[in-house]
Amino acid sequence: MESVTVTSEFDTPAGTVRDAITDLGPFMRAAGFDAVTVAEDVFHIANHVGLVSIELTLEVVADPDAVLAYRQREGVFSEMETRYVLGERPGGVSVRATTDFELEARLVGPLLDATVVSRQRRREFRGQFDYLDSVERGPTPSETGDW
Repeated sequence: MESVTVTSEFDTPAGTVRDAITDLGPFMRAAGFDAVTVAEDVFHIANHVGLVSIELTLEVVADPDAVLAYRQREGVFSEMETRYVLGERPGGVSVRATTDFELEARLVGPLLDATVVSRQRRREFRGQFDYLDSVERGPTPSETGDW
């Protein structure tokens, strides 16, 4: 089993960050996926990783330690689960995002391996953290047109 973890800190209340993470549509789109469809606690994502197109159907699962946890229902992995855990810190909150995964043996090769998936997943987490940072600071005048 492979694991990818990225952590970031935000100077904003935990409730604000929690709300942004659990608003699945915008939060998943922030990862930079090519397509995101959300229907309650099940969502479908599609993305190009290198020369491979990956499509996953994911379902939200209960995890008492995480603000959001989901696992693959259908897709390219033997197993895949992601968790976002909040931690209180002075003046704000930290978010630790972790994906544990195991690729199907038939897919491991020159086009898709754990290194490629790990690098892509880190990029996706950074996109989501940039989104959380924008939620924290609010839109800029150029984003709202209020110059």
